[in-house]
Amino acid sequence: QVQLVESGGGLVQAGDSLRLSCAASGDTFSRYTMAWFRQIPGKERELVGGLSWKGGSGVYADSVKGRFTISRDNAKNTVYLQMNSLKLEDTAAYYCAARDGIDIRGVYDYWGRGTQVTVSA
Repeated sequence: QVQLVESGGGLVQAGDSLRLSCAASGDTFSRYTMAWFRQIPGKERELVGGLSWKGGSGVYADSVKGRFTISRDNAKNTVYLQMNSLKLEDTAAYYCAARDGIDIRGVYDYWGRGTQVTVSA
């Protein structure tokens, strides 16, 4: 099993940047595919982007392509979400997730509690 704790959320203005971190513990981090999801109250949770345990360029939602970047540091057991050019519609609770498999769009087994990102005009 793996435990996930997100940090780095906050209140920013449109156009600003923010970096979220997700610290993992409990199991071999490098074997997990990692992803970031977000959710707005009343809406389904959506995949923002993910990075398999093999690395590579990852996959991203169309709405964040070119603005958000996921990276991982296996030595620190941490995955990051760099968010640039933030928009009002990026406001959401952001969740880190892990799964024991290579398919980024698969079902995730482990979830963090989330961190709120609020973008103001």
